[in-house]
Amino acid sequence: MPLAAWLSCMVAAFAGTWVARVYALRARLLDAPGERRSHHVDTPRGGGIAIVVVVLAGLGWIAWTSPGTRPLIACIAAGMLLVAAVGWVDDHRPLPVRLRLGVHALAGLVLAVGIGIQGGSLPMCAFAFALALVWTNIWNFMDGIDGIAASQAAIWGGALALMAPTGPLRMLGAMTAAACVGFLPLNFPRARIFMGDVGSGVLGFLVAAGFAWLLSSAGMAGWAAAFALAPFGVDAALTLGTRVIRGEAWWTPHVQHLYQRLARMHGHPAITLAYGGWSLAGALAWRVLRGGEEIFIFTSLVAWYLLAAVIWALNRRQGPGHKNEGFS
Repeated sequence: MPLAAWLSCMVAAFAGTWVARVYALRARLLDAPGERRSHHVDTPRGGGIAIVVVVLAGLGWIAWTSPGTRPLIACIAAGMLLVAAVGWVDDHRPLPVRLRLGVHALAGLVLAVGIGIQGGSLPMCAFAFALALVWTNIWNFMDGIDGIAASQAAIWGGALALMAPTGPLRMLGAMTAAACVGFLPLNFPRARIFMGDVGSGVLGFLVAAGFAWLLSSAGMAGWAAAFALAPFGVDAALTLGTRVIRGEAWWTPHVQHLYQRLARMHGHPAITLAYGGWSLAGALAWRVLRGGEEIFIFTSLVAWYLLAAVIWALNRRQGPGHKNEGFS
Protein backbone atom coordinates (compact mmCIF):
# COMPACT_ATOMS: atom_id res chain seq x y z
CA MET A 1 0.00 0.00 0.00
CA PRO A 2 1.59 3.34 -1.04
CA LEU A 3 2.55 5.60 1.85
CA ALA A 4 0.38 8.45 0.52
CA ALA A 5 -2.67 6.18 0.47
CA TRP A 6 -1.90 4.89 3.97
CA LEU A 7 -1.57 8.44 5.31
CA SER A 8 -4.81 9.41 3.57
CA CYS A 9 -6.63 6.56 5.34
CA MET A 10 -5.15 7.65 8.66
CA VAL A 11 -6.15 11.29 8.20
CA ALA A 12 -9.64 10.29 7.05
CA ALA A 13 -10.06 8.10 10.14
CA PHE A 14 -8.96 10.95 12.42
CA ALA A 15 -11.34 13.41 10.76
CA GLY A 16 -14.17 10.89 10.83
CA THR A 17 -13.59 10.20 14.51
CA TRP A 18 -13.72 13.92 15.26
CA VAL A 19 -17.02 14.21 13.38
CA ALA A 20 -18.35 11.18 15.27
CA ARG A 21 -17.40 12.86 18.54
CA VAL A 22 -19.30 16.01 17.63
CA TYR A 23 -22.32 13.91 16.71
CA ALA A 24 -22.13 11.86 19.93
CA LEU A 25 -21.97 14.97 22.09
CA ARG A 26 -24.95 16.53 20.35
CA ALA A 27 -26.94 13.29 20.48
CA ARG A 28 -25.96 12.72 24.14
CA LEU A 29 -24.49 9.37 23.12
CA LEU A 30 -22.39 9.00 26.25
CA ASP A 31 -20.95 6.21 28.37
CA ALA A 32 -21.51 7.05 32.03
CA PRO A 33 -19.08 5.81 34.70
CA GLY A 34 -20.17 2.89 36.86
CA GLU A 35 -18.95 -0.04 38.92
CA ARG A 36 -18.81 -2.21 35.78
CA ARG A 37 -16.82 0.33 33.77
CA SER A 38 -13.20 1.45 33.86
CA HIS A 39 -13.65 5.17 33.14
CA HIS A 40 -14.57 7.99 35.53
CA VAL A 41 -16.24 10.70 33.40
CA ASP A 42 -19.04 10.74 30.84
CA THR A 43 -17.41 9.93 27.51
CA PRO A 44 -18.88 9.98 23.98
CA ARG A 45 -19.02 6.66 22.16
CA GLY A 46 -19.44 5.47 18.59
CA GLY A 47 -16.14 6.76 17.20
CA GLY A 48 -15.51 3.39 15.58
CA ILE A 49 -17.88 4.35 12.78
CA ALA A 50 -14.93 6.24 11.25
CA ILE A 51 -12.91 3.01 11.19
CA VAL A 52 -15.81 1.28 9.45
CA VAL A 53 -16.03 3.93 6.71
CA VAL A 54 -12.29 4.00 6.05
CA VAL A 55 -11.94 0.22 5.90
CA LEU A 56 -15.01 -0.09 3.69
CA ALA A 57 -13.45 2.38 1.24
CA GLY A 58 -10.23 0.37 1.37
CA LEU A 59 -12.10 -2.84 0.61
CA GLY A 60 -13.54 -1.12 -2.44
CA TRP A 61 -10.02 -0.24 -3.57
CA ILE A 62 -8.87 -3.84 -3.12
CA ALA A 63 -11.81 -5.08 -5.19
CA TRP A 64 -11.02 -2.53 -7.90
CA THR A 65 -7.32 -3.35 -8.14
CA SER A 66 -7.54 -7.13 -7.55
CA PRO A 67 -10.54 -8.50 -9.50
CA GLY A 68 -9.82 -12.08 -8.47
CA THR A 69 -10.59 -11.24 -4.85
CA ARG A 70 -13.93 -9.52 -5.49
CA PRO A 71 -16.21 -12.32 -4.21
CA LEU A 72 -14.24 -12.62 -0.96
CA ILE A 73 -13.98 -8.84 -0.56
CA ALA A 74 -17.73 -8.53 -1.10
CA CYS A 75 -18.35 -11.10 1.63
CA ILE A 76 -15.92 -9.40 4.03
CA ALA A 77 -17.60 -6.06 3.37
CA ALA A 78 -21.09 -7.53 3.83
CA GLY A 79 -20.13 -9.28 7.07
CA MET A 80 -18.43 -6.15 8.35
CA LEU A 81 -21.52 -4.05 7.59
CA LEU A 82 -23.75 -6.52 9.46
CA VAL A 83 -21.52 -6.31 12.53
CA ALA A 84 -21.25 -2.52 12.23
CA ALA A 85 -25.02 -2.07 11.86
CA VAL A 86 -25.95 -4.09 14.93
CA GLY A 87 -23.14 -2.39 16.88
CA TRP A 88 -24.26 1.09 15.82
CA VAL A 89 -27.84 0.39 16.86
CA ASP A 90 -26.66 -1.15 20.14
CA ASP A 91 -24.57 1.95 20.85
CA HIS A 92 -27.77 4.02 20.61
CA ARG A 93 -30.22 1.59 22.18
CA PRO A 94 -29.08 -1.65 23.87
CA LEU A 95 -30.17 -4.76 21.99
CA PRO A 96 -30.80 -8.28 23.32
CA VAL A 97 -27.70 -10.47 23.47
CA ARG A 98 -29.31 -13.16 21.32
CA LEU A 99 -30.04 -10.68 18.56
CA ARG A 100 -26.47 -9.40 18.52
CA LEU A 101 -25.03 -12.92 18.51
CA GLY A 102 -27.45 -13.90 15.76
CA VAL A 103 -26.23 -11.07 13.55
CA HIS A 104 -22.61 -11.93 14.35
CA ALA A 105 -23.30 -15.54 13.36
CA LEU A 106 -24.83 -14.37 10.08
CA ALA A 107 -21.74 -12.25 9.42
CA GLY A 108 -19.57 -15.30 10.13
CA LEU A 109 -21.62 -17.34 7.68
CA VAL A 110 -21.11 -14.69 5.00
CA LEU A 111 -17.36 -14.75 5.63
CA ALA A 112 -17.35 -18.55 5.41
CA VAL A 113 -19.07 -18.35 2.02
CA GLY A 114 -16.42 -15.91 0.82
CA ILE A 115 -13.59 -18.17 1.98
CA GLY A 116 -15.26 -21.07 0.17
CA ILE A 117 -15.60 -19.11 -3.07
CA GLN A 118 -11.93 -18.17 -2.78
CA GLY A 119 -11.02 -21.88 -2.73
CA GLY A 120 -11.13 -22.71 0.97
CA SER A 121 -12.06 -26.23 2.03
CA LEU A 122 -15.25 -27.03 3.95
CA PRO A 123 -13.33 -27.34 7.27
CA MET A 124 -11.65 -24.02 6.53
CA CYS A 125 -15.05 -22.41 5.89
CA ALA A 126 -16.37 -23.78 9.19
CA PHE A 127 -13.29 -22.46 10.95
CA ALA A 128 -13.76 -19.03 9.36
CA PHE A 129 -17.31 -18.97 10.71
CA ALA A 130 -16.06 -19.81 14.22
CA LEU A 131 -13.27 -17.25 13.99
CA ALA A 132 -15.70 -14.50 13.07
CA LEU A 133 -18.11 -15.32 15.88
CA VAL A 134 -15.35 -15.62 18.50
CA TRP A 135 -13.11 -12.68 17.61
CA THR A 136 -15.96 -10.25 16.97
CA ASN A 137 -17.01 -10.76 20.57
CA ILE A 138 -13.51 -11.00 22.03
CA TRP A 139 -12.65 -7.54 20.69
CA ASN A 140 -15.88 -6.23 22.16
CA PHE A 141 -15.14 -7.79 25.56
CA MET A 142 -11.57 -6.48 25.57
CA ASP A 143 -12.43 -2.89 24.62
CA GLY A 144 -12.48 -1.60 28.18
CA ILE A 145 -9.61 0.85 28.70
CA ASP A 146 -8.23 3.76 26.69
CA GLY A 147 -6.51 2.76 23.46
CA ILE A 148 -6.27 -0.98 23.99
CA ALA A 149 -8.64 -2.27 21.29
CA ALA A 150 -7.41 0.11 18.58
CA SER A 151 -3.72 -0.40 19.39
CA GLN A 152 -4.02 -4.18 19.35
CA ALA A 153 -5.81 -4.07 15.99
CA ALA A 154 -3.22 -1.62 14.64
CA ILE A 155 -0.39 -3.99 15.60
CA TRP A 156 -2.20 -6.96 14.08
CA GLY A 157 -2.94 -5.02 10.89
CA GLY A 158 0.62 -3.76 10.60
CA ALA A 159 2.04 -7.26 11.05
CA LEU A 160 -0.37 -8.60 8.44
CA ALA A 161 0.66 -5.83 6.05
CA LEU A 162 4.31 -6.82 6.41
CA MET A 163 4.00 -10.60 6.43
CA ALA A 164 0.95 -11.68 4.43
CA PRO A 165 1.81 -13.69 1.30
CA THR A 166 -0.45 -11.77 -1.10
CA GLY A 167 -0.87 -8.10 -2.00
CA PRO A 168 -4.63 -7.81 -1.33
CA LEU A 169 -4.25 -9.39 2.11
CA ARG A 170 -1.35 -7.08 2.93
CA MET A 171 -3.55 -4.15 1.92
CA LEU A 172 -6.33 -5.36 4.24
CA GLY A 173 -3.84 -5.29 7.09
CA ALA A 174 -2.42 -1.90 6.12
CA MET A 175 -5.75 -0.13 5.91
CA THR A 176 -6.92 -1.69 9.20
CA ALA A 177 -3.77 -0.36 10.85
CA ALA A 178 -4.17 3.07 9.22
CA ALA A 179 -7.77 3.42 10.39
CA CYS A 180 -6.81 2.47 13.95
CA VAL A 181 -3.82 4.82 14.03
CA GLY A 182 -6.08 7.64 12.87
CA PHE A 183 -8.58 6.86 15.62
CA LEU A 184 -6.05 6.56 18.45
CA PRO A 185 -5.18 10.25 19.04
CA LEU A 186 -8.75 10.80 20.25
CA ASN A 187 -8.76 7.61 22.32
CA PHE A 188 -5.28 7.45 23.87
CA PRO A 189 -3.67 8.27 26.28
CA ARG A 190 -6.92 9.94 27.40
CA ALA A 191 -10.12 8.91 25.69
CA ARG A 192 -12.14 11.80 24.30
CA ILE A 193 -14.34 9.26 22.54
CA PHE A 194 -14.82 5.49 22.74
CA MET A 195 -15.11 3.39 19.60
CA GLY A 196 -18.29 1.69 20.85
CA ASP A 197 -19.64 -1.65 19.68
CA VAL A 198 -19.72 -0.37 16.10
CA GLY A 199 -15.92 -0.22 16.16
CA SER A 200 -14.84 -3.03 18.47
CA GLY A 201 -17.03 -5.63 16.79
CA VAL A 202 -15.83 -4.64 13.33
CA LEU A 203 -12.17 -4.82 14.36
CA GLY A 204 -12.69 -8.32 15.75
CA PHE A 205 -14.43 -9.34 12.54
CA LEU A 206 -11.57 -7.92 10.44
CA VAL A 207 -9.03 -9.84 12.52
CA ALA A 208 -11.03 -13.02 11.93
CA ALA A 209 -11.35 -12.31 8.20
CA GLY A 210 -7.64 -11.61 7.83
CA PHE A 211 -6.69 -14.72 9.79
CA ALA A 212 -9.06 -16.95 7.81
CA TRP A 213 -7.82 -15.51 4.52
CA LEU A 214 -4.22 -16.02 5.63
CA LEU A 215 -4.81 -19.65 6.57
CA SER A 216 -6.59 -20.39 3.31
CA SER A 217 -3.73 -18.88 1.26
CA ALA A 218 -0.63 -19.68 3.34
CA GLY A 219 -1.69 -23.05 4.68
CA MET A 220 -0.65 -24.28 8.11
CA ALA A 221 2.27 -21.85 8.22
CA GLY A 222 -0.33 -19.11 8.62
CA TRP A 223 -0.86 -20.29 12.19
CA ALA A 224 2.24 -18.29 13.13
CA ALA A 225 -0.04 -15.23 13.03
CA ALA A 226 -1.69 -16.45 16.23
CA PHE A 227 1.39 -15.36 18.20
CA ALA A 228 0.29 -11.74 17.82
CA LEU A 229 -3.23 -12.48 19.09
CA ALA A 230 -2.20 -13.97 22.44
CA PRO A 231 -2.83 -10.89 24.66
CA PHE A 232 -6.51 -10.63 23.81
CA GLY A 233 -7.03 -14.35 23.24
CA VAL A 234 -5.63 -15.49 26.58
CA ASP A 235 -7.11 -12.73 28.71
CA ALA A 236 -10.57 -13.14 27.17
CA ALA A 237 -10.62 -16.95 27.22
CA LEU A 238 -9.37 -17.39 30.80
CA THR A 239 -11.45 -14.56 32.25
CA LEU A 240 -14.67 -15.66 30.59
CA GLY A 241 -13.92 -19.30 31.39
CA THR A 242 -13.52 -18.37 35.04
CA ARG A 243 -16.85 -16.54 34.99
CA VAL A 244 -18.58 -19.53 33.41
CA ILE A 245 -17.13 -21.88 36.07
CA ARG A 246 -18.41 -19.58 38.80
CA GLY A 247 -21.87 -19.60 37.22
CA GLU A 248 -21.83 -15.91 36.35
CA ALA A 249 -23.54 -14.37 33.31
CA TRP A 250 -20.36 -14.17 31.21
CA TRP A 251 -21.96 -11.92 28.57
CA THR A 252 -22.75 -9.07 30.97
CA PRO A 253 -20.44 -6.05 31.47
CA HIS A 254 -17.75 -6.48 34.13
CA VAL A 255 -14.25 -5.34 35.09
CA GLN A 256 -12.67 -8.73 35.78
CA HIS A 257 -10.34 -9.00 32.78
CA LEU A 258 -6.70 -8.90 33.76
CA TYR A 259 -6.08 -5.72 31.78
CA GLN A 260 -8.91 -3.97 33.68
CA ARG A 261 -7.61 -5.09 37.05
CA LEU A 262 -4.07 -3.97 36.22
CA ALA A 263 -5.35 -0.64 34.85
CA ARG A 264 -6.90 0.10 38.24
CA MET A 265 -3.45 -0.35 39.76
CA HIS A 266 -1.20 1.24 37.15
CA GLY A 267 -3.43 3.41 34.95
CA HIS A 268 -4.78 2.93 31.44
CA PRO A 269 -1.75 4.13 29.40
CA ALA A 270 0.74 1.80 31.12
CA ILE A 271 -1.39 -1.30 30.60
CA THR A 272 -2.32 -0.44 27.03
CA LEU A 273 1.40 -0.05 26.28
CA ALA A 274 2.24 -3.27 28.12
CA TYR A 275 -0.31 -5.23 26.11
CA GLY A 276 1.02 -3.54 22.98
CA GLY A 277 4.53 -4.71 23.81
CA TRP A 278 3.22 -8.22 24.39
CA SER A 279 1.50 -8.17 21.00
CA LEU A 280 4.60 -6.76 19.29
CA ALA A 281 6.67 -9.59 20.76
CA GLY A 282 4.14 -12.00 19.27
CA ALA A 283 4.39 -10.25 15.91
CA LEU A 284 8.18 -10.68 16.03
CA ALA A 285 7.74 -14.38 16.78
CA TRP A 286 5.38 -14.56 13.78
CA ARG A 287 8.07 -12.96 11.61
CA VAL A 288 10.78 -15.35 12.79
CA LEU A 289 8.76 -18.56 12.65
CA ARG A 290 6.48 -18.09 9.64
CA GLY A 291 8.85 -19.89 7.30
CA GLY A 292 9.69 -22.71 9.70
CA GLU A 293 8.55 -26.30 9.93
CA GLU A 294 4.89 -26.69 10.81
CA ILE A 295 5.59 -28.88 13.84
CA PHE A 296 8.01 -26.27 15.20
CA ILE A 297 5.45 -23.50 14.67
CA PHE A 298 2.76 -25.44 16.54
CA THR A 299 5.09 -26.45 19.36
CA SER A 300 6.27 -22.87 19.80
CA LEU A 301 2.71 -21.59 19.64
CA VAL A 302 1.56 -23.96 22.38
CA ALA A 303 4.51 -22.93 24.55
CA TRP A 304 3.76 -19.25 23.90
CA TYR A 305 0.12 -19.58 24.97
CA LEU A 306 1.01 -21.66 28.02
CA LEU A 307 3.50 -19.00 29.07
CA ALA A 308 0.83 -16.35 28.52
CA ALA A 309 -1.61 -18.34 30.67
CA VAL A 310 0.95 -18.59 33.48
CA ILE A 311 1.62 -14.84 33.31
CA TRP A 312 -2.14 -14.21 33.37
CA ALA A 313 -2.61 -16.44 36.44
CA LEU A 314 0.29 -14.91 38.37
CA ASN A 315 -0.81 -11.35 37.69
CA ARG A 316 -4.41 -12.23 38.43
CA ARG A 317 -3.46 -13.50 41.89
CA GLN A 318 -1.60 -10.28 42.63
CA GLY A 319 -4.33 -8.00 41.30
CA PRO A 320 -6.88 -6.16 43.44
CA GLY A 321 -9.86 -8.07 44.79
CA HIS A 322 -8.65 -11.59 44.05
CA LYS A 323 -9.63 -12.91 47.47
CA ASN A 324 -13.26 -12.25 46.68
CA GLU A 325 -13.08 -14.04 43.36
CA GLY A 326 -11.77 -17.47 44.33
CA PHE A 327 -8.08 -16.82 43.63
CA SER A 328 -6.74 -16.73 47.20
